[in-house]
Amino acid sequence: MEEDDEIEILLVEDNPYDAELALRAFKKNNIYNPIKVLDDGEEALDFIFCRGEYNERGMCKKIKVILLDLKLPKINGLEVLKAIKTDPVTKKIPVVMLTSSKEESDIVESYNLGANSYIVKPVDFNKFVEAVRDLGLYWLLLNQV
Repeated sequence: MEEDDEIEILLVEDNPYDAELALRAFKKNNIYNPIKVLDDGEEALDFIFCRGEYNERGMCKKIKVILLDLKLPKINGLEVLKAIKTDPVTKKIPVVMLTSSKEESDIVESYNLGANSYIVKPVDFNKFVEAVRDLGLYWLLLNQV
């Protein structure tokens, strides 16, 4: 784990198994960008907006991508997304909804709130590794911020 100022990938996932799968998939795809894993929406907002226990974190080095689950404790993923996309400082950070929900209403609401992408987590580990590879390739290497 890197220092909080150097984080490039923020993974907000409350399921420890899914978070571990994502970390393993990043490693398997040789994606070694600094990553921070948080397990609830409230802490994610504190981290992103440098408040609470993260008030010393500088925002000079921007997060390159946020991978955000929908179903989170304390503050759900849609509320986190809304807060990110309505703030002038953070609205340009790409947010990828990485969730198990295939509900059309969740997909539509995510895009209405400004999500850059919506990906349903594959159940099969190999397909999950492929999805993470594609995410990393696009958002960390190809996408120009």
